[in-house]
Amino acid sequence: MNSKKAESIRKELEENSGMILLKNFSQESVPTDPISWFLEFSRHIGTPVSQSEKGEFILSIRNLGFEIDDPRTRGPNTNRKLGFHTDRCDVIGFLCLQEAKKGGENQVVKSQEVEAIIRVERPDLHQTLCLPFPYKRHVVDQGNPLPFCMQPVFSWKKNYFACSYLRVLIDRADADPECPKLSAIQKEAINFFDEVCGRKEIQDRFTLSRGDLLFLNNWTTLHRRTSFEDWEEPGRKRHLLRVWLSMPNSRPLDESFRPNFGAVEAGVLRGGMPPSK
Repeated sequence: MNSKKAESIRKELEENSGMILLKNFSQESVPTDPISWFLEFSRHIGTPVSQSEKGEFILSIRNLGFEIDDPRTRGPNTNRKLGFHTDRCDVIGFLCLQEAKKGGENQVVKSQEVEAIIRVERPDLHQTLCLPFPYKRHVVDQGNPLPFCMQPVFSWKKNYFACSYLRVLIDRADADPECPKLSAIQKEAINFFDEVCGRKEIQDRFTLSRGDLLFLNNWTTLHRRTSFEDWEEPGRKRHLLRVWLSMPNSRPLDESFRPNFGAVEAGVLRGGMPPSK
């Protein structure tokens, strides 16, 4: 990728739609070593950061068959429907190696549109979503010494908007006696947040096919995937590669994100899961 194209992608992600979907990569363009190819492609856009305690820069997204209560379970490694969420990085990217037999639709919403709807329809809940919520440390985040952190769903820094949301970690914090409990209005606020994100009229909906690339700004979009059914043949099961990127043109963040992201200044290296020592 030339520097002009990379700059165009970075600008679209940070300043415009927050989404890049490249469907002009034919099936023949998927290389024999897709992990190395995807990592190198992504490095033209941003800096890959670790996605696990093992220091993995590229994560395989496929159904691993774990039970729902298995501590190794991460939502993307199941075939269940996921909730709208953001990830712990500036930009998330996917390369589709194999689509599912049925389902697995991607759904994306613009977080500032969600924020605007809530501000108009439920200003009381909007105010709550601008205050910190507890997030329990992820079970696979063994390199993180903090048992939980406090982050708002909506925030602004130097007039830059940011939305960060992962319901599963909020719910786990609420269920943990060592973490702060959610108030009634906090529960109502995140339930309404989920309901607004689920409105079809504000969603971009599509299904990734083999060779497709998708990049999303986690501060300006939320995403989820519907449930899916795999083919029986092992070589035909749904398989995506995922990368987390720190961006050179990223926005400044509220100070509350420093414990979980490592830095909040614009354009600095941040995000990801620190490898365990």
